[in-house]
Amino acid sequence: MFAKVTSVALVGVDPQPVDVEVHVTNGRSVFTIVGLPDTAVREAKERVRAAFRNSGLHFPGGTVVVNLSPADLPKAGSAYDLPIALGLLAAIDDKHAAAARVVALGELGLDGALRHIRGGFGAALLGRRLGLPVVLPAEAAADAAVLEGAEVFGAGTLGEAIQVGLGRGVPAAPRTASGESPGPDLAEVRGQGGARRALEIAAAGGHHILMSGPPGVGKTLLARCMPSLLPALSPEDQLEVALAWAAAGLSRFGMLAPPFRSPHHSATLPALIGGGSGVPVPGEVTLAHRGVLFLDELGEFPAPLIDSLRQPIEDGHVVVARKGSTITYPSAVQLIAATNPCPCGFLDDGGQLCICSQRAIDRYRSRMSGPFLDRFDLRIHLSRVAHDRLAGPPGEPSSTVRARVIAARKRQQARGSLNSKLARAEIDELAWEDAAVRRLDEAVDVNRLSPRGWERVRRVAATIADLDESTVIADGHVSEALAYRVT
Repeated sequence: MFAKVTSVALVGVDPQPVDVEVHVTNGRSVFTIVGLPDTAVREAKERVRAAFRNSGLHFPGGTVVVNLSPADLPKAGSAYDLPIALGLLAAIDDKHAAAARVVALGELGLDGALRHIRGGFGAALLGRRLGLPVVLPAEAAADAAVLEGAEVFGAGTLGEAIQVGLGRGVPAAPRTASGESPGPDLAEVRGQGGARRALEIAAAGGHHILMSGPPGVGKTLLARCMPSLLPALSPEDQLEVALAWAAAGLSRFGMLAPPFRSPHHSATLPALIGGGSGVPVPGEVTLAHRGVLFLDELGEFPAPLIDSLRQPIEDGHVVVARKGSTITYPSAVQLIAATNPCPCGFLDDGGQLCICSQRAIDRYRSRMSGPFLDRFDLRIHLSRVAHDRLAGPPGEPSSTVRARVIAARKRQQARGSLNSKLARAEIDELAWEDAAVRRLDEAVDVNRLSPRGWERVRRVAATIADLDESTVIADGHVSEALAYRVT
């Protein structure tokens, strides 16, 4: 007797089909699971056996062999309990054969109850791709049901899951997306006109930005305003972000604002990049995909942790090596970092005396390597704001700045990509004023710009021109871009 149920495994953030093949024969009572299962998967046989009996179902007394195919793909976690149970039921009872024609994922309790699992959104995406109904624990089903075109059913018990397979289930109601706040409004930032301008340029072109200055001048507030300046995620980006979060056991489908992640400086390398000792999960750089990764107190991060970000933010993906295999997670992020100029924060403050030794200052700054700092398109120093400006009227709100950002991005999208991602040949094709070209040439000699720095200045200048609605990149645009690079 044989039956097969489709389940799913997340390879990185990509849902891959897993055929749960169940073969039952007469003989001594043996229950075997093969196909590179981890400990949690192998323990499914005890949960399935108890769930059968406590759900009033007959558990076969012969030999049961479960194969999870493809056999060379590692299987992890307890979510294969449900497809194993449905396959076993279909194998021993032909009248339940229809119960196996689903995509299933879920952990079984000994009493037959279904428990929440991660990966439900990936199962829904696979079900839509294969044209099969999807049965999940009720909570996971509510999250996955928001995927348009997927036929998702929730079940609280093994018995309810069987009814879904027999065509007697009720489609899950999608969870209502929470009213996600895009962050503080830029109007809350008093003074700091130069930093506000730099943030607008960064938002318009997708550029990385580094802010330095003493404590309390507004660096963190400015960074947290960034999501309010960015356009809403496209449907394609929403799907990418939802899959990335689903791989971490989190739900984020239906959220329009770009994600904003701010890991603490004590975070571990797996927490930042991805991986872990058990089932691999995405790190903060992947949870910030298509959004903002904010590193506050950059000087407090260990140097190896900072340098581990260089390749992911440059390539737009991170590769995690695991026991002879590799897992790729997306990491197309906009990086914002804030740092104090020294450990106490008051170096060159002008208002409070710095108490740091030169050795402490050098050690603090050495954590931020030159190659890492070179990846910031804009660097700006923030000073204290005078009292009269603090008490003055608020600046432009985020909605006004956001309108300019969206208009500038539309001009870039007409060229194929944001300016921060333009290749050298694409930058060359833009219209450059002769004076702008001469200023760039002088900057290479005078300011000793690296080739990477030269390219990034040109990209920022193109963004400034887009914000000015200019079809030509002028000398003034290059001058402003250089000011953010050589500060």
